Amino acid sequence: MSSLDNKTLYTGVTSNLLRRVVEHREGKPGTFTGKYKVYKLVYFECGVDIMAALNREKQIKANSRAYKEKLIFSINPEWNDLAEDWY
Repeated sequence: MSSLDNKTLYTGVTSNLLRRVVEHREGKPGTFTGKYKVYKLVYFECGVDIMAALNREKQIKANSRAYKEKLIFSINPEWNDLAEDWY
């Protein structure tokens, strides 16, 4: 997920991507999402194994911003909101 100005990135794991996007868009006060307005879905990966997903999340979080930007550009060079038309 990204802030509207693409300055802040958030990496997480979920079993329900649509629900998680909705939670981010609600931007509850006192949360990272609420503080930094991380509302845009700019990249995601799908899988079926929760342990593999958690390991992948850790791998992404441990990498540099440049690495994360490369992942985003690989599927979304314009940094469009991939969940924009899910509603």
